[in-house]
Amino acid sequence: LGVNRLSLGIQSFNNDELTWMNRAHNAAEAYKSINEILDSEINNFSIDLIFGSPLLNNKSLAENLNIILEKNIPHLSCYALTVENKTLLHRLIKEKKITNIDIDKQAEQFLLIEDTLINAGYEHYEISNYAIPGMESKHNSSYWKGSAYYGFGPSAHSFDGKNIRRWNVSNNAIYINQLQSFEIPYEEEILSPVNKMNEFIMTGIRMSSGLKKMEFIKQFGEKKYMELWQTAKPFFDTGKIVANDDGNIVLTKTGKLFADGIAAELFFE
Repeated sequence: LGVNRLSLGIQSFNNDELTWMNRAHNAAEAYKSINEILDSEINNFSIDLIFGSPLLNNKSLAENLNIILEKNIPHLSCYALTVENKTLLHRLIKEKKITNIDIDKQAEQFLLIEDTLINAGYEHYEISNYAIPGMESKHNSSYWKGSAYYGFGPSAHSFDGKNIRRWNVSNNAIYINQLQSFEIPYEEEILSPVNKMNEFIMTGIRMSSGLKKMEFIKQFGEKKYMELWQTAKPFFDTGKIVANDDGNIVLTKTGKLFADGIAAELFFE
C-alpha cells in the first residue's frame, strides 16, 4: 500500500502515568509495538512522548529517554501536557482533586529532553520534534513549510499551498454515510493575507532553521519584513531570538521556552 513510516502514541513507558492519562495501552504493549516494528522491514518510525505531567519526575523522564536511545528510535515528538478547557483534566484540577501543571517543571523537562537528545546526536529541527539526521518527518514538514497536502478520513485537514484550507467532518457515521452518496463532507476557509503571514510566523519560528527572511520577503514584501523586525526587537534585546547568517530569525535555547508567546507577539493584526 506504500506505507513506509509509522507513528506511535507511546506518551510514557510508566504504567502509573499511562493510567493517569487514561491511555488504552500499558508499558508492556508499548515495548511490544516498538519491538515488532524493529523486527519488521520498516526502519522509519516515530514515537510521541508527553512531559510535564504531575506524575512525571525528572528521573522517570530520563528513563523514558534512555529507552529511546537504547532502541535507536529515529524520530521523537515531545509534547508538554496542556490542560484544555471543558475536559475531565481541567475539571479535576479546578476541583483540586489532582495537582495542577507546574510550568517551571515543564520548562526544566523541556531542557532535559533537548540536552539529552542533542548530546546523543539527534537534531532538534522543530520545537517539539527530534530526529536522527536524515530522518526528519517529511509529512509534518509540509505543514511547517506551508506546502500543499491532502488529508483523508474524518477530521483530516488539507491545504492547497496557497490560501484554501479544508477539514473533513469529524463524525465517523456522517463521514461514511456521505461518502456512500459520493460526497466528501468538509468545511473550508479562505486565508486572508494577514492569516497567511501569521501562520508563516507561527510555523517558521518553531523551526531550527528559523523564520526565513528571504522567503518572508518573497511572499509578503520587504516593508512587512521591516515591520516584523521592529516588533521582534525586544526579543533580540532579551536574548530570546537571534539572527543567523542568512538573516533568519531563530529562537535561542531560552527563547524556545517561550515559542508560542513570542510568535503571538510577532503576529500582524
